[in-house]
Amino acid sequence: MKTIIICHSEHHGNTKKIGQAMADVLKAKLIKPHQAKPEVLKNYDLIGFGSGIYYQRHHKSLFKFVDQLPPMKNKKAFIFSTSGLKEIKLLNNFNQPLKKKFLEKGFQIIGVFSCRGFDTVWPLNLIGGMYKGRPNRQDLKEATTFATSLLHHSSNKDKVCLSANQ
Repeated sequence: MKTIIICHSEHHGNTKKIGQAMADVLKAKLIKPHQAKPEVLKNYDLIGFGSGIYYQRHHKSLFKFVDQLPPMKNKKAFIFSTSGLKEIKLLNNFNQPLKKKFLEKGFQIIGVFSCRGFDTVWPLNLIGGMYKGRPNRQDLKEATTFATSLLHHSSNKDKVCLSANQ
């Protein structure tokens, strides 16, 4: 399965670590949103999209990229994120806005992964941040397990969802 991962990782490299762990398993190319060309995505069977969470949303560069995409029929995609906050579906479902955009473009979302990441957004920077050292080995292991499950998804209609938010 030919795979590409589009990842924005801004402050501490949290999301890039997760994206690279997944890319290694999927034998995927890992690129930044500004390096991605919408027309190139037609050459891939699986497309991953990830970023840190900024004020309860993925980075604006991912939304900008999705807005530029033509309809993408029969393209499988997955979403991943890192955040200082635990995602709680009814309170702060931060993967939902990006997922909705992809569904509108015709993508089939086959999985969502999120884990904690070192966070120093104000006012956390005043106390040295929270979740220093995250993503950790366990988070990376869960990311590789998630990526492995994506490899087996082609014959399975079930969605894969994994959250390492503990």
